[in-house]
Amino acid sequence: MKLIKNIVILVYISSIFAACSSDEDPVIINEEELITTVRATLIPEGGGTEVILESVDLDGEVGPNEPIIEVSGTFNPNTMYAGTLKILNEAESPAEDITLEIMEEDEDHQFFFSFTNDIATATYGDEDSNGNPVGVQFNLLTGAAGSGGFTIILRHEPDKAAADVNTGDITNAGGSADVQVTFNIAIE
Repeated sequence: MKLIKNIVILVYISSIFAACSSDEDPVIINEEELITTVRATLIPEGGGTEVILESVDLDGEVGPNEPIIEVSGTFNPNTMYAGTLKILNEAESPAEDITLEIMEEDEDHQFFFSFTNDIATATYGDEDSNGNPVGVQFNLLTGAAGSGGFTIILRHEPDKAAADVNTGDITNAGGSADVQVTFNIAIE
């Protein structure tokens, strides 16, 4: 009788442990990094003065302070510029280079570039492991003299197979915006 009682207790305890376990793999949560700084460095083809565009928002999107947006100079008309983006979390000390994570997870990220007043166009200069654009490296071709906005958007998990996304059209990209900043630029 004592043996049956012990077996019943063991079966009961085993069923409790079985009920608490899960056959599912644990969900790994990839927390989004805080992006405080977007810096675009643009170097004119054939030489000349580079232009640096920088947005710094040390308290992030949810903080009360507006970002500090600076443009180091003007662009030359009808000129090709080689662009490089640097994305940082300067709330950390030393600053964390988020660009490295973007490149490690290149299939899940894509930058999009847009301009007002037809002042320039951008093309991709790099690609992910599947041959789709990323945009850390890009080319910017200015038009005639004028001014307007240059918007840089980083999308997380865009649908890179959607119509025209590979050419930089954000319309069908989906995903979520990790960062979006607009610079007022001048071409003289």
